[in-house]
Amino acid sequence: QVQLVESGGGLVQAGGSLKLSCATSGSTLRSYTVGWFRQAPGKKREFVASINWSGDRTYGPDSVKGRFTISRDNAKNTVYLQMNSLKPDDTAVYYCARAGSLGLGVSSAEYLYNDWGQGTQVTVSS
Repeated sequence: QVQLVESGGGLVQAGGSLKLSCATSGSTLRSYTVGWFRQAPGKKREFVASINWSGDRTYGPDSVKGRFTISRDNAKNTVYLQMNSLKPDDTAVYYCARAGSLGLGVSSAEYLYNDWGQGTQVTVSS
């Protein structure tokens, strides 16, 4: 079973930055599309960013464009989410997820992601 581990969450003031990391235990991210999602209390989980296996394609919703950047270091088997200009509305538990199949491009579709981490809390104070 693939275990994904997120780290880097915390408490930050509005306008601040955080960098989340996603790594695996006993498996690999290198050949797979990886996505970041988030879930705020009382809300549905929503897509934040996706990156293809090589890192040359990324995708994200308008709500985070220009503020969040997804990247990967395949040598370190790690995917990152750099979050700048954070807003209180960005407060949520952030999850990384690995696509279930090889050869996918970027995607916001949750059903394409088979393996999920436990999440890391991001809290943005006003």
